[in-house]
Amino acid sequence: MIFNDNLDDISQVISNDGVILYPTDTIWGLGCNPFSENAVKKLYQIKKRDTSKPLILLVNSIEMLKSYINEIHPRIETLLIHHNKPLTIIYPSPKNIPKWIQGEHTSIAIRIPNDPFCQSLITHINQPICSTSANFSGQENDGIFQDIDPNLIAQCDYVVKHRQNDTKQNSPSVIASYDDKGNLEFIRT
Repeated sequence: MIFNDNLDDISQVISNDGVILYPTDTIWGLGCNPFSENAVKKLYQIKKRDTSKPLILLVNSIEMLKSYINEIHPRIETLLIHHNKPLTIIYPSPKNIPKWIQGEHTSIAIRIPNDPFCQSLITHINQPICSTSANFSGQENDGIFQDIDPNLIAQCDYVVKHRQNDTKQNSPSVIASYDDKGNLEFIRT
């Protein structure tokens, strides 16, 4: 697929501790390298988010997901394959995850976006993207680029051009956690 952005340019920004503003399969997000404490601090500062609150990871596949969690319950893996809405799952006791993206939690929220741009970017950088909604903490995010606060846009190191003209308002993902039997508890529907 052809995008209006050069993935090498975005990759360079991410590898240099930059924060990007980009479209996802849900709403526009702020993203950075989850393995750089400086990048994550910068993301928290731009968003004006309390560092005790966690961020999420976006991965490109179940295979990549398995690099960051100890075990996927078979029911959850099946759900990830067949769920028709964007779905963020909270996984207990992740591995290979820096504490600075977990806030005060011992779990991590991870989503496999069903979006060609996100998939291509994550594949290109060959690692997850740390992500949060593109709004200042406490403000609404309507899901389209035109509604993002210009002051927030100005603080980002790279603003993705792809889908800036979209007018369809998307919703945030469904968020769920699960118990040891794979039973889901929906936190946001």
